[in-house]
Amino acid sequence: MLFWIVIAFLTFAVAASFLLPLIRSGGRAEVQAREGAIAVYRDQLQELERDKAAALITVQEAEYARTEIARRLLATESGAAVANPKQASRHILAQGFVVLLVPVLGLGLYLALGSPGLPSQPLAARLAAPGNDLNLLITKAERHLMENPNDGPGWDVLAPIYMRQNRIGDAQLAYQNAIRLSGETPERLNGLAEAFVLQNDGVITDDARDLFQRSVVLQANNPRAQYYLALALEQSGKREEALAAFKKIAAESPKDAPWQPLVARHIAQNGGAPVNPDASRKSVPAPLGNPDAAAVEAAQSMSDADRQKMIAGMVASLDAKLQADPQNFEGWMRLVRSYAMLKDQTKAMAALKTAVKTFPAESNEGKQLIDAAKALGLPVDEVLK
Repeated sequence: MLFWIVIAFLTFAVAASFLLPLIRSGGRAEVQAREGAIAVYRDQLQELERDKAAALITVQEAEYARTEIARRLLATESGAAVANPKQASRHILAQGFVVLLVPVLGLGLYLALGSPGLPSQPLAARLAAPGNDLNLLITKAERHLMENPNDGPGWDVLAPIYMRQNRIGDAQLAYQNAIRLSGETPERLNGLAEAFVLQNDGVITDDARDLFQRSVVLQANNPRAQYYLALALEQSGKREEALAAFKKIAAESPKDAPWQPLVARHIAQNGGAPVNPDASRKSVPAPLGNPDAAAVEAAQSMSDADRQKMIAGMVASLDAKLQADPQNFEGWMRLVRSYAMLKDQTKAMAALKTAVKTFPAESNEGKQLIDAAKALGLPVDEVLK
């Protein structure tokens, strides 16, 4: 019953929003017409007196005219002037159309497309069986952490997901809690530092640089932190030091490492030649800072099934965002790789085909997509046909 009361209230509100301009416009037009008529009649009375004084009309004619003008003036001032019947008719038809159309059309669409017989689904019931709904999975994890705020692995899982959803403030808090409860690891320090970087529009702040340096101390072979430390040198105008740092990353990384093209671009920007020129063709460019698989596996607060659902939900969410915004090249690269890593070749090929429609195979982005698919073992010949 409450549902139908809400529907009736919303229908009334929508109809009122359409009717209000019609009512106001009709009232304003009527007032303006009446004020104009009153001004005309008063001018006529003044003109009549001038004609009488100039002996242009007789006294008897003046009295007859004054009586008629006065009668019309009194009728207009009292609001008895006759309104424009065509205009009034148009307003009445428009108002009637709105009053009938909104409820009938809304009810018809709901009966055709809605599910009036579907039982209500309380939030608790939906959280118990969230399926692949990423928002419900996140809500479930957040509720768990509200009840168990000292669950370090739970914060570990939630932090990278917040980063993916661009909830930078929440991600920063989650990483800080994970570090406080579970200790420092390179992944957690890198994640927290990247949150600081994103909060400052890509600028490597002193706090972020300190976190990356601590991450390198814990793990010497740490290209993710080394990249940002090199970028900090570049932003500070220390091009020679930045060039040396980027070259060191390129030399120490595998030739097919996914970050090689990004590093090669920075080497070129700082006046150097790429250490590994073939990397831009063989590797898959991907943004540094994707959630690490170890962090997901550390989620002891969730069952294996829930973790798998959350990962699948993240990929499905990215897929949906790319369908709405197909110009996101880096997003397509991540999506193709994600489906390939999930061993879902059908969806990986579907994502690749859709991406190539936006970024043709002969373009630079298209070539990178094709090269990435080849590196992942996908049958790219199907796309190039």
